[in-house]
Amino acid sequence: MSVSHLTAVQASLISCHTCNRLYDTNSFPDLHDAKCLLCGTNLHQRIPNSISRTWALVITAAILYMPANVYPIMTIHTLGTGDPHTIIGGVEALFYGGQWPLAFLVFFASIFVPLMKIMGIVYLLLSVQLGWAKNPKQKTSLYRIVEAVGKWSMIDIFMISILVALVQLGAVGDIVAGRAATFFAAVVVSTMLAAMSFDPRLIWDTINEKNNKK
Repeated sequence: MSVSHLTAVQASLISCHTCNRLYDTNSFPDLHDAKCLLCGTNLHQRIPNSISRTWALVITAAILYMPANVYPIMTIHTLGTGDPHTIIGGVEALFYGGQWPLAFLVFFASIFVPLMKIMGIVYLLLSVQLGWAKNPKQKTSLYRIVEAVGKWSMIDIFMISILVALVQLGAVGDIVAGRAATFFAAVVVSTMLAAMSFDPRLIWDTINEKNNKK
């Protein structure tokens, strides 16, 4: 077996999920009841039920993604008349209004990133469950990217919150958040939780399992 594929489990090591303190598993009489001596967190060599919980969260995000893009995310009232906008409708309005950098930013953060996060997590789940052992470093990098960009998907919600708070001109005009805002926020939270519940160490376990079968 290649030394580069040696996992912490095989090296009798375990780290705390909260404070990242490293322990020798042989120092605990019963690993099932082991707790971090620094912060008191229960120690696990792998996140419990990682695959099933991640599947549940990513499927939830995929279902919520559809109404988030179908329903209006905000309605602009001007002189008594309302003009509802979906996310893609807002992108088109910005683009044709000459604000193409902002249109690209909204499209990237609110449409492209959530979809790519869902697809990326599904790919990682399938690679672990189906035993795809190739390119583990690239898969680990993909996981880190998915986890890191999660919070930036909230740009639409932040923008709407600011506009709703600032544009309150009574009969002259105001902005009201649409039902899609709730669905979209739920998509972002679901994908963030899915990334947190997925254990990237399972990617490397797949390689060792394949090597052990040879």
